[in-house]
Amino acid sequence: MTRWRLSACTFACVLIMFSTAPAPVRAQDESERANTTDDTTDATLLNCPVPAASAPTTDLGIPGERTQPECAEGAAIRYESDAAREPAELEHYDPWEAFNSKAFEFNRRMDKYALKPVAKGWKTVVPAPAQAMIANVFDHVNVVPRVVNNVLQGNWNGAERELSRFLLNSTAGVGGLFDAATDSHITKSPADFGQTLGKWGIGPGPYLVVPFMEPLTVRDGIGKLVDRAIDPLSYVVPLIPALSLTAGKRINERALSNELFMDFDNSVIDAYSAVRDGYLQRREHMLNE
Repeated sequence: MTRWRLSACTFACVLIMFSTAPAPVRAQDESERANTTDDTTDATLLNCPVPAASAPTTDLGIPGERTQPECAEGAAIRYESDAAREPAELEHYDPWEAFNSKAFEFNRRMDKYALKPVAKGWKTVVPAPAQAMIANVFDHVNVVPRVVNNVLQGNWNGAERELSRFLLNSTAGVGGLFDAATDSHITKSPADFGQTLGKWGIGPGPYLVVPFMEPLTVRDGIGKLVDRAIDPLSYVVPLIPALSLTAGKRINERALSNELFMDFDNSVIDAYSAVRDGYLQRREHMLNE
């Protein structure tokens, strides 16, 4: 565990170094930005997760799950904030595209020849209700980072909902196997430290694709390390069993989202750009919720 933590800290330092490097100045003037429409991504990407093709995202929605609707006043305030954003702020910063595209293609091949066949076998052996229960348990035990990040974001209502969900699902949900909280209209409040950094005004930094991982940004990569550090289970479960659990979680998520992956592969020509744009827009959308 000591070597793993040292490696994680070293990785975080490298990411911070790159994220603080000055971005190249763009010479495009305002009139050109106003007339440019080629980089516009389909708005439907904001309403559903885009498969990473390398590995399912950790934001996989569990069937029947609902999120808290936003009040009209809050939506109006955020709408005004979004309208005030400059177009340049929403541009996709991908200076490492040469490396990222190769890592992305590697991950796609790993998904096609390794993860997908295993997930299909898992889907055949494990009934859909059991898959949903497994996803519920993984989501249930990951409550601490969500509560902490809701508090750090000043979202007290979200933190309270997450605690209420944990207590109810631990009892009526039989240790998290069933989502009794959603049935009782207690909705989730997803939060992670990458999102918290964004709420604090820290930019996403360069887009990054790492082998065997879902796409992320430098900010989200640092956030994942912090979320891991504040998760009590990371200090209780040894490294090898933890990696086994992570692999099992990925396989189960891949099985649950198999249809989504099939639709994506059949409808998208430029998979790299679609995944990148969908991921970055979805993360931006989460910051404005």
